[in-house]
Amino acid sequence: MNELPSGLTRERALHLLGGMLCIRQFEARCAELYGAGKIRGFLHLYDGEEAVAVGVMELLGHGDAVISTYREHGHAIARGIPLGPLMAELYGKRTGCSGGRGGSMHIFDAATRFYGGNAIVGGGLPLAVGLALAEKMRGTTAVAACFFGEGAVAEGEFHESLNLAALWKLPVLFLCENNLYAMGTALARSESQTDIQAKAAAYGVRAAAVDGMDVFAVEEACRAALATARAGRGPSLLEFRTYRFRAHSMFDAQLYRDKDEVEGWRGRGPIISLTTRLKAAGLMTEDDYLRLEAEADAQVQAAVEFAERSEWEPVADLTRHVYAEVPAP
Repeated sequence: MNELPSGLTRERALHLLGGMLCIRQFEARCAELYGAGKIRGFLHLYDGEEAVAVGVMELLGHGDAVISTYREHGHAIARGIPLGPLMAELYGKRTGCSGGRGGSMHIFDAATRFYGGNAIVGGGLPLAVGLALAEKMRGTTAVAACFFGEGAVAEGEFHESLNLAALWKLPVLFLCENNLYAMGTALARSESQTDIQAKAAAYGVRAAAVDGMDVFAVEEACRAALATARAGRGPSLLEFRTYRFRAHSMFDAQLYRDKDEVEGWRGRGPIISLTTRLKAAGLMTEDDYLRLEAEADAQVQAAVEFAERSEWEPVADLTRHVYAEVPAP
């Protein structure tokens, strides 16, 4: 068991655990709502990867940009997008953070600089390079933090983006959430080199492999990468070795991995492992855990109620945002 950081306070420990519990409870409720027909379309859940979202977002500033994948609910919650508009977006309601037009895979929120939610595998990587280039040209110290799965490493955008970011010394954090299965394909069946962080060496990009089930390991690695980017020394790639407890999506029968493997990973999941360590260190009690769990439940329930009472977009508005509205001369 990894040691806790020196100087860790009870308040901070419970704050991190509370953030992860909120994500877990939100995703569990989304699965229920999908089964009830309240959420439709595609739904990709984040259970098991909460330490990555919370550990990274804790260190990002308000001026930093975040680019995510279609498995982005956890990132969005940790970034501070309110749960009500987030749930309303999944419902397709007009009060959703993307006006109900994006759904689960296209979460967007300008106020928090959360630029998707991108359904195309690897599609967020070039966007991150562009956002980082903009910050460099403005002369700021802001960074672009780009999340992607290990499946995106097989896409051309991955290589093009790392190459340009390195050439131009752009402030990008390439954050690979390696959950071992790109959809239903095990990493070793699609990549001859399964050590993802090693691929960064081809472009002269600093890289590290990180235990993605340990929120403190995530924070430590992210802190170093941020310091590098803000100092003008270019991008870093962090490979977070993690695992999704649920199937790739709600349509996935999950026949490609066995139940014992999933249960083995559940036993070392980010929430259970952090809880065990904090209790052993005397930084929390079972009552603390139950209180945090109840608070997360209440927040998620309030979000569901917000989504339920929200209105659908009027049919008359369905053609809005399809064509540019150009004022008459």
